[in-house]
Amino acid sequence: MKSMGKKRPRPRRSFTPEFKAEIVELCRCGDRSVGQVAKDFDLTETAVRGWVKQADVDADERDGLTSNEREELAQLRRENRRLREDVEILKRATAFFAQETR
Repeated sequence: MKSMGKKRPRPRRSFTPEFKAEIVELCRCGDRSVGQVAKDFDLTETAVRGWVKQADVDADERDGLTSNEREELAQLRRENRRLREDVEILKRATAFFAQETR
């Protein structure tokens, strides 16, 4: 008898921008619903809806951050985190050497 426990989560997959664009185009042409396209390609409906939404933002049909803006924001946040860590290290080093000179 099968276990009644939760299903194991699907491993995270990544998709090329070209593949995403093809899926978005299939959804937009209107022959099939987003749910049907997702099912046909073994994708989650949430992911496909997100791709369609992002394509609308990129095409200036909807408000939000474009893909380029999202990428830049992520890069700036990484850089900001690294700089904060650098400042923290320098503060500790300054405190350490200030104690050594006393």
